[in-house]
Amino acid sequence: MRTLRDISVGEAVTVKKLSGDGPVKRRIMDMGITKGVEVYVRKVAPLGDPVEVTVRGYELSLRKADAEMIEVE
Repeated sequence: MRTLRDISVGEAVTVKKLSGDGPVKRRIMDMGITKGVEVYVRKVAPLGDPVEVTVRGYELSLRKADAEMIEVE
């Protein structure tokens, strides 16, 4: 199982599944990250947090903890 946290800079992946409970999962979905959407990893901060991604044509920064809840392929 690969999560968005494991993806290296410059790689594009497809969201397979979202884990996490209620409010956290809802917040991730509200940001446009849903099953089947393509996510491109633009940058990772020097200490690894946050991760900057492009999703649905806009840029988004995610904490490592949130990125870990997004299963990708």
